[in-house]
Amino acid sequence: MDKIMNEVCVFLADGFEEIEGLTVVDLLRRAGIETRTVSIMGQEEIKGAHGIIVKADSLFENTDFSEVKMLVLPGGMPGTIHLKEHKGLEELILKHNEEKKYLAAICAAPTVFGGMGILKGKKAICYPGMEEGLIGAEVTCQPAVTDGHITTSRGLGTAIDFALALISELRDKESADTISKQVVYER
Repeated sequence: MDKIMNEVCVFLADGFEEIEGLTVVDLLRRAGIETRTVSIMGQEEIKGAHGIIVKADSLFENTDFSEVKMLVLPGGMPGTIHLKEHKGLEELILKHNEEKKYLAAICAAPTVFGGMGILKGKKAICYPGMEEGLIGAEVTCQPAVTDGHITTSRGLGTAIDFALALISELRDKESADTISKQVVYER
């Protein structure tokens, strides 16, 4: 089993939204945050929702997550369905939630958290039209929202906001602002 010291794991499944997953990886790495992509498909090569093939850094079943600070779920279809159906990932998310370690999801993927009951009483957002999946959450409408240890975001168009929110959580707002300026992000 590969023990990883990475701060963040981004979980990839066939049909994931490429921009949502890779924007997070790119911006977090620019901020000096150790970030690893993890396949839940039993193979390193993952085919995104738009046919882009991505090679994951590791396989779920070969990874020790004990030192990981944040778990990130990109959206996309059927990627989100694969994430919902993966029992090992569900157990990992519930353990992280219990320990109040960081959890993050974008687009359709916050519904994974909603289905597990971990959004009850928390502010959360997701892809427009999927709000019924945010079971028990106080649904808001902003690019990214953090409530406690959980960050959610709306979709591909908010991927940079989402990644910057994660940098703010793991480092600080100044680090997020620095990355925002470096990539000429002007919202």
